[in-house]
Order: sequence, then C-alpha cells, then structure tokens
Amino acid sequence: MASMEVKHAGSPDETRPFVDKGRAEVVNVGGTTIIRGTFEPGWRWSQHVKPLAKTDSCQAGHTGYVVSGRMHVKMDDGTEQEIGAGDAVYLAAGHDAWIVGDETCVFIDFTAPDYAKRS
Repeated sequence: MASMEVKHAGSPDETRPFVDKGRAEVVNVGGTTIIRGTFEPGWRWSQHVKPLAKTDSCQAGHTGYVVSGRMHVKMDDGTEQEIGAGDAVYLAAGHDAWIVGDETCVFIDFTAPDYAKRS
C-alpha cells in the first residue's frame, strides 16, 4: 500500500533559535528531517551557533539548497567559497560561515538533523 505524509514548512515541528540573527525550523516527514535555516544579515556561525554547538567549527555536514541570499563558507582546511540563491550545496563537517550582504539567506538542509540543537 502506498503512503504519503505532507507537512507545511510554515508549521515546523520544532524551531531552534540561534543566539541571535536567525533560526533553524525543523520538519520531520517520511522519516527524514528537513531544516529550513534562516540566517539574517550579520549572522556568523562562530558567533551565533558556536555557543550552542560548543565546537571550534561547525561539525555538521550539510546537503541542501540555497533559496535566497548569499553565504560565504570557509572550511577548516582554508578552502573558501560563496554560495547563493539557486545553488545546490554539499558542505563537509569542519567549517565556519557568514552572511554576505544585507539579504537574509534561507538554506534548506536535508542532512543535518541535529543542527543548532542546544547541548
């Protein structure tokens, strides 16, 4: 028998606020955790999520899609890249990131179910 589960992202199962400047909205559907990250201008992982994660850099791997805005990512090995609206992205664990410009960045993440969870 076929099954179907539909949830609206506007009514998340959980919202995880960052220290400031954004939040992660969590929807669990079909056994998958999908996170819509909203990163406001001025947001930086090392300032707004690091205090929650308690690690030197982001140790979550991310596979997702940038809906809007721009984000600069710097890997622990020094590799850097800017990502923006329309980009499909894979980021390995071990990075910092920050918002570029004055537009909010929205990132849909399919692979980091514990992102921004308070320890």
